[in-house]
Amino acid sequence: MLNFNEIKTGKVIKINAEPYIIIKTDHHKMGRGGAVLKIKCRNLINGNILERTYQGAEKAEEAETETKKANFMYKDKDEAYFMDNNSYEQFNLHLDELGEQTQFLKDGTDVDVLYFESRPVSISLPIKMEFKVVSAPPGVKGNSAGNVNKQVEIETGAKINVPMFINEGDMIRINTDTGEYVERAN
Repeated sequence: MLNFNEIKTGKVIKINAEPYIIIKTDHHKMGRGGAVLKIKCRNLINGNILERTYQGAEKAEEAETETKKANFMYKDKDEAYFMDNNSYEQFNLHLDELGEQTQFLKDGTDVDVLYFESRPVSISLPIKMEFKVVSAPPGVKGNSAGNVNKQVEIETGAKINVPMFINEGDMIRINTDTGEYVERAN
């Protein structure tokens, strides 16, 4: 069990027998009253967002999870397929469960897989990944005052805003958490 002060962003807790990852915490201490902790958490199985309030003496049940390395193999219309790096067992996760991360999945990428009750429930991509730009409109001459961006398509099909100097065929580094351009990679 997690005490009131141990409930923090990034922890995985169990609510109604399902795993939730805490994505935001807000701690309030009012004059004579007790402390209140408001959390926002995301269900790791179906992606639903839940808000919950804890009073000073309440505890949260920590979910028993395990993280393993796996290799992304391919995806089809509905599923993404992975292979465990140690046991070589193959498993799949529904694309809806993975959310926005699917736009950055490319063949051969090693990911961290979070297991809850011996079942894979979510993945974590490397924070920064390199992608090839497959389609980029040309930069317009004279349109370079200030911080001007254009939208390009990377090898996975995702559309990313990048600086005007990025061209088709360039390798770029992207932050997979925010989906933003970081730098040119060469």
